[in-house]
Amino acid sequence: MPKMKSKSAAKKRFTLTGTGKLKRKHAYHSHILTKKSNKRKRNLGYSTIVDPADVKAVKLMLAC
Repeated sequence: MPKMKSKSAAKKRFTLTGTGKLKRKHAYHSHILTKKSNKRKRNLGYSTIVDPADVKAVKLMLAC
């Protein structure tokens, strides 16, 4: 049986932390920023952890 390939899009978007959790960026931080508040833009800049409901699917995409 051949090896599973990783999805290239997932490789670019998710990283594995040292404890095995999946890290991701926030959406809605690329354009149309004038109408968004400074607090909202600041919080969108930080990374966060993938929701537990999505972890299985993302790990399959990463084939890890």
